[in-house]
Formats: sequence, structure tokens, C-alpha cells
Amino acid sequence: MELLARIADVIVPVFFIVGLGYFYARKAPPDLSTFNRIALDVLAPVLVYSALASRDFRLTEHLPLLVGGTVLILGSGLLAWPLARWMKASPRTLVPVVMFNNCGNMALPLAVLAFGPAALGPAVAMFVLSNTLHFSLGVRIVAHGRVPWSRSLRLIVNPMMVGTAIGLAFALARPPFPQPLFDALKLLGDACIPMMLFALGIRMVDVTARDWRIGVVGAIVCPVVGLVGAFVADALLALDATGRGQLFLFAALPPAVLNFMLAEVYQQEPEKVASIALIGNLAAVAFVPAALALGLST
Repeated sequence: MELLARIADVIVPVFFIVGLGYFYARKAPPDLSTFNRIALDVLAPVLVYSALASRDFRLTEHLPLLVGGTVLILGSGLLAWPLARWMKASPRTLVPVVMFNNCGNMALPLAVLAFGPAALGPAVAMFVLSNTLHFSLGVRIVAHGRVPWSRSLRLIVNPMMVGTAIGLAFALARPPFPQPLFDALKLLGDACIPMMLFALGIRMVDVTARDWRIGVVGAIVCPVVGLVGAFVADALLALDATGRGQLFLFAALPPAVLNFMLAEVYQQEPEKVASIALIGNLAAVAFVPAALALGLST
């Protein structure tokens, strides 16, 4: 019962904020274009920078977890490719949504609530890893044969990657920096988490489950393949209790909404990707508690 209560403490606040965003948008649909630009250009990069540059963050301490995350992401893609062929679905549609999950607006608050404030650094490191691969390998998968390398590579040089690079430089070099300014940046970055959750709820209003078959399959395959990979990575890597818990949490996350945005940009069956994202986030009600039960019981 204590474990179930702890899982409920983690899940309820997240889905409550997402639900508020959803019902708010049903009554008064907002224009998210300005918020999206602010979140992508300012809040998220500052969040990543402040977490990486924090005195409590040591990159070398999270290397085993990052290796596990890399195994999960790449391994999921390798498994999803033949599955897409078997389903007669386009790999450019299914593979990215299986590889890249909602490790930002859902994983960050979940990690903090489940494992405490110290878990934000490792969670952001996983977020950075996933986004780096998403904006490089993931974009090439979605845009394969449609967009030249020169154009897709521009996505890597964006505020998120710049914030990551600066944060990593601070994490490695530890240069002096005025504490009041750092506190201000951290406060600004922390605002990104609840705002992203609220925005996720708003986006759900515009997503429709038009293709239930690929939506259900994608929503199930993403966390199931991830959890299988988590067991394999856990057996191979020397992770502490918190790292193991975060690995299982990362593995069970639903597909990232960013997949839908990229599919829309490159016109790669965005309606199917939207269906997978919608059903996957609904299925997270079952998969995320299961993953937390595995992680918190170790």
C-alpha cells in the first residue's frame, strides 16, 4: 500500500496539470505559437543549462545511466523497424515515435516527484541525450529522401543545443558565476516544467485518434520495448537504486509530442503520429505506474 500511495503521489499531480490544460483548451482554445517559441527558445534551454551547470550535477556520475539510455533509444529503433515492415507501415512514421519518448514535460516532474530534487540533473541528462539524437538521427529518419542533409543539420544549431553546450561546458570547467544570476536562471528554467505539462494538455485537444490500429500498437510497443531494454541495460550496467529507477521510468514513457510536430513539418503522416501520441499518453496511466513500481521497489 505504501508503494501504491507513493506512485499515486507521483502520477496525480502530473495528470492533474495536463487535465487542466486539456479542459481549459476545450473552453477557450489558446494560440500556443508564442508559448512554443518562448519554451523552445528560452525556458527549456535555460532549464537544461541550469541543471547541467548546477554544482550538484556531475556528468561523469551519470555516464552509466546515459549509456543505458542510448541502448534503449537505439535498440528500440532497431526493433521497431522490422515491426513497421511487418505492419506494412512506413518506418519513417513508426520508428521515431518508438525511439523518442516524452522525456521532457512528463519525465522531468515525474523524476523529481519520485526520486527527489537531486533526480532533476540525471533526468535532464537523459532529456538532453534524447533530444540530441532526436534532432539529428530522428530528423534524418523522418525526412529521409525529402530534405537534404544541409537543411536538417540546421536543427542541431538551435537554442536547446546551445543551452546544452554551454551547460556541459560549465559542468566540466566549473567557471565562476554570480550565484544570484544563476538562481534567477534556475527560477526561470523551473517554470518550464509546469508550463510544458499544461501545454501538453492543450495539445491533446488538437490530436485525434484517426488510425486506431497503428495508434494502439505504437502506444503499446513504445513502453514495452523500452522496458525490455531497461531489463537488459540493468543487467549490463552498474546502476545505483536511483539510476535504476530513472532508467525504468525513462523506458516506460509515452511517445513525445515533438514527434507529431516534426511529422507535421515534414508531412510524414502526421495524423498517424498524432494518433500514436494521443493513445500513448493515455496508456501512460498504466505503463508509468508499472515502471515506477519496478524502479521504486529496487
